Amino acid sequence: MKISHSYRLLLVAALTPTIFAVSSRAEDRVLKIGKAEQVGMSGPRLERVNQILTDETKSGRVTAASVLVARRGVIVLRGGWGTLAPDAASAKAGPETVYIVASISKPITVLMLMLLVERGQVSLNDPVQKYLPEFQGPDREKVRVRDLLSHTSGLPDMLPENVKLREANAPLADFVKGAMTTPLLFEPRTSFSYSSMGTLLAAEIVERVTKMPLAQFEQQELFAPLKMKHSSLGLGKRALADTARVQGDSFAKSEKDLDRYGVNSSYLRRLGHPWGGLHTTVDDLGIVLQMFLNGGVYDGKRILGRATVEAMTADQNKRLGHPWGLGWGLQSSGSAFGDLSSDRTFGHSGASGTVAWADPQRELVCVILTTRPWREDRGFLLRRIANVVQGAIE
Repeated sequence: MKISHSYRLLLVAALTPTIFAVSSRAEDRVLKIGKAEQVGMSGPRLERVNQILTDETKSGRVTAASVLVARRGVIVLRGGWGTLAPDAASAKAGPETVYIVASISKPITVLMLMLLVERGQVSLNDPVQKYLPEFQGPDREKVRVRDLLSHTSGLPDMLPENVKLREANAPLADFVKGAMTTPLLFEPRTSFSYSSMGTLLAAEIVERVTKMPLAQFEQQELFAPLKMKHSSLGLGKRALADTARVQGDSFAKSEKDLDRYGVNSSYLRRLGHPWGGLHTTVDDLGIVLQMFLNGGVYDGKRILGRATVEAMTADQNKRLGHPWGLGWGLQSSGSAFGDLSSDRTFGHSGASGTVAWADPQRELVCVILTTRPWREDRGFLLRRIANVVQGAIE
């Protein structure tokens, strides 16, 4: 029987002999390929992921998908399915395939700001106006930095003029200018409203304090130290054709619009928008999640303090009854982390059809990147795979 390219990748996790001993110290764990049974998981049960994604890509419902699953630092599933684009000549997808991961960009942006917090350069309880004096308007003096990170600032998700700015191929600075003055939806900390513009202003604070572009700061402080070789905010130096193509677009309506400002346009892919412009792979996101499970350390490098990790993954909105961490969403928020994840699970999904989560209770990391937008099935495919992964624990 001929084994497909993607299936060969999948079998690595199930059949490769043990190549290292599992560390007894969580903070020492570095992702390496091993056997599912080595860490109390079932290879045959994980095989269901292959069955699901083979069916989804063969049917055309999903163009490309890549998955990484690890427990206690052992990679038990790593593979790719489908092709980067719908045409027959397109390259096959694999675990090294680069996707635009949409809102998974947000916790990475917040991580950068939290570095400044633990270095004493920013305080979460400071008013945003301390760092962005032009942030003016009714109730804006009440908005704290932490409100930008937990979606309680009152800022909208997108600007009213969002489509017009994209149509004009406006620079990111124009979005920042709009976020400085657009009306708040409610008085800060009185409600919850998911806000991409809050993340944009968090990024603006990072750039003003560090005096460097966010993309450069991410490369310097996260991607380079953790050897995340396939990650960049914006398209970076890679060609657009070398990345997975998102299926459809909720903003652009015509082919001309798609080419000019759609999710697969050169403009949007190069914009480097901190709420959705991260390009990365399942491998690189797996490293970030494992670093969090390790308490801020990975491969001998401390990226974050343990207290910072705890703050980012703890509910900041208890009084409002809408759980959210600092950047990270939580299992109790009702997300794409599946039905079986423990209450301690944190992560983030993306509108382009992506999710990355970690379950500290079960020492589990899962990254699922696809090209089918969230709106197509409201994250059903992502939840199905998450359930299979959790169900594979013996």
